[in-house]
Amino acid sequence: MARLFGTDGVRGRANRDITADLALRLSVAAADVLGQAARVAGLRPRAVVGRDPRASGEFLSAAVVAGLASAGVDVHDVGVLPTPAVAYLTGQLEADFGVMLSASHNPMPDNGIKFFAGGGHKLDDAIEDRIQASLDSEHPRPEGVGVGRVFTDLSGQARYVSHLLQAVPNRIDGLHVVIDAAHGAASTVSPEVFRLAGARVTEIGTKPDGLNINDGYGSTHIDRLQDAVTEAGADLGIAHDGDADRCLAVDADGTVVDGDEIMAIIAVALKEHGRLAGDTLVATVMSNLGLLQAMAREGIAVTQTGVGDRYVLEEMRARGRVLGGEQSGHVILLDHATTGDGVLTGLMLAARVAETGRPLADLARVMTRLPQVLVNVKGVDTSRVESDLALQSAVRAEEASLGSSGRVLLRKSGTEPVVRVMVEAATHDDAQSVADRLVAVVRSRLAL
Repeated sequence: MARLFGTDGVRGRANRDITADLALRLSVAAADVLGQAARVAGLRPRAVVGRDPRASGEFLSAAVVAGLASAGVDVHDVGVLPTPAVAYLTGQLEADFGVMLSASHNPMPDNGIKFFAGGGHKLDDAIEDRIQASLDSEHPRPEGVGVGRVFTDLSGQARYVSHLLQAVPNRIDGLHVVIDAAHGAASTVSPEVFRLAGARVTEIGTKPDGLNINDGYGSTHIDRLQDAVTEAGADLGIAHDGDADRCLAVDADGTVVDGDEIMAIIAVALKEHGRLAGDTLVATVMSNLGLLQAMAREGIAVTQTGVGDRYVLEEMRARGRVLGGEQSGHVILLDHATTGDGVLTGLMLAARVAETGRPLADLARVMTRLPQVLVNVKGVDTSRVESDLALQSAVRAEEASLGSSGRVLLRKSGTEPVVRVMVEAATHDDAQSVADRLVAVVRSRLAL
């Protein structure tokens, strides 16, 4: 059986790939694996279940809740909340695990099921594999007083908002912020907490109807936010995706501030206040070389991981780091969150603007993004990327020609026959030329 879990839970087209039957069976399997420690201790397992506002989440969350309760798990159904809120509540309520129904930035017809371990941490691959192995097993079903109880928990949003306000290092009074919540899970929470922190808020993308999530709004459609910021004369804008685990920003001139720049700004702030553990930032290999160069100038080391915020988080936890993330806007502030939190990230960014009195555009100048070209080469034999000597020789030659002014990254996709060729250089033309040459080598050497 193919691996069910991807890099961020189980995801696909709702009612085709992600069905009510799968949701129920998967929740029973998760109860078997993630509730084991509680049962061994003679306790009834507890779980937190939340979702984003897409329509399919209504029947899928009902199936998950039914499956968990039928397996003897008490369920706190917290309704529509961001993914990081569900992770936080899983820890704050001392639940044995959490479940989030969301397909993040994917379009409305998709949905997904994501599990958190106790404390609100993402599952490692081994535990996901155990859940999948348990999927088609026969499980004992409790009866009578042994069945799980379901509680509609309306306190989740207030708890999460209180947590965010405690995390913000300073007030953001006087700032005018535009919030684009992608008609998603943060449509109520994000504007509320920014207002409570002192900002004047203009809202766009905050009217979810179950069908419009990520539709022309949010971090994958940032042009709407750019227009709104400049039209309103705001100080900055914050864009979330559907489940609000990421944040991109826009400065007063409408220029996008991406995840690398956001991490650079926050890293400098944390170091200045003595709160950047090991004076180290954790990023992925896809972060722009400009971030590495900027952090070196600021006396901040950068540890790079494979692509995916779960790998960033694993490195952070293993090394005791407190800040990491991805260019896409998944930023993890481990002192306050166990996963990427777009609302928290936006608050921290606004707090830095308020603290320094400097415009976001000025703060973002801490790093200069090098021009980047990314080409996906399809229909090739990805298994020979590392072993083809001619290809590796071509990569080394291009790296030598770029020197310290650029870099080359070749990596194979884990899900399709695609090799990704990424080149950064001093100019876009230089990057494009190197990429074109390497793409030609990849196609000639790895042709199927």
